[in-house]
Amino acid sequence: MFDYETIRVIWWVFIGVVGIAFALTEGFDFGVSTLLPFIGKTDVERRVIINTVGATWEGNQVWLVLLGGAIFAIWPAVYATLFSGLYVAMLLVLFALFFRPAGFDYRSKLDNPGWRNAWDWALFLGGTLPPVLIGVLVGNLILGLPFHLDQDLRTFYDGSFWALLSPFALLCGVTGLLLTTFHGALFLKWRSEDVIHDRAVLAVEFLGPVLVAALSAVMLWVFVGIDRPEITQMAGTEAPSNPMHKTVIGDGAGWIAHFMQYPWMWLAPMAGLGGFAMAWWMGKGESRMGAFLFSCVGVTGTALSVGFALFPFLLISSTDPNSSLTLWDASSSYSTMVLAFWITVIFLPIVLLYTRFVYRIIWGSVTEAAVLKDSHTLY
Repeated sequence: MFDYETIRVIWWVFIGVVGIAFALTEGFDFGVSTLLPFIGKTDVERRVIINTVGATWEGNQVWLVLLGGAIFAIWPAVYATLFSGLYVAMLLVLFALFFRPAGFDYRSKLDNPGWRNAWDWALFLGGTLPPVLIGVLVGNLILGLPFHLDQDLRTFYDGSFWALLSPFALLCGVTGLLLTTFHGALFLKWRSEDVIHDRAVLAVEFLGPVLVAALSAVMLWVFVGIDRPEITQMAGTEAPSNPMHKTVIGDGAGWIAHFMQYPWMWLAPMAGLGGFAMAWWMGKGESRMGAFLFSCVGVTGTALSVGFALFPFLLISSTDPNSSLTLWDASSSYSTMVLAFWITVIFLPIVLLYTRFVYRIIWGSVTEAAVLKDSHTLY
């Protein structure tokens, strides 16, 4: 059926699709939460904002769980390195996410302004901290993480949490926050009316150029200021996984040379910048669906840019380049990947169809009148 090389590439695509689905759906959830205390001026307005994502935020968050599970099953060495070395950062993301279910479910339990305002800021924190930390993670994936493997393939992390917060990684964190907030503003514009709609448009007008400038700065920094490792010797793309059976030099031909080797890869950063630029241009006008769809193109292009740039690396080691993990030497066994493939082929389309059904059922503008009329079932 599939050889080992092919199934490895297929799973690289599958996990990329799950990551993009998480960025697209949970991205606007995060953005709406970030904007909540600023666009919503009254309790009713904030309830309207919350209910634009109230019916879908739990389902959207499942993509993150699925992403973690897929990495655990398919790239166990990557899972072990990330979740052990970045333990503090992962816990911060997890604790920030705790605020979301509590905030959504408990905010309206008491008719007390102080109580509700506190949960509004908790939702803000739950929507703001994760994209910043995920952006910092992406920045460190490009820079490389300080880890090495011993002869028994045990992972040893050589850095600290504070070492992750380099200037480039922090720029990526800010860009991640701008991306989700802009994406959320467009979603909020699409699903709201009147004053909330107008404030969302103002947010789009402000955030669009800032996001494009920040994303351009990140790309420029990558292309001219960061070295890309290069694999000079490797066991083979169908060999059993062993990250130590290769030779990697820390200063390779560079990120631009990598894209020039595969010119079609340039479509990804072009889609990222172009999608957000078009989303801003259309979003500051009357467009709703079109602007949001272009934002989806921007999110997808940005995610693909990271994946294409790293390929075939999964994790780059900044302290021991030979310990870097790649698509060809950090995967599970062939039988595991084939079994997981058939499970995914059967169930992933069902998940996607159900998700499409849910969005179709609940779609429409959320208004103050609807929230006031249905106080018992809406947030």
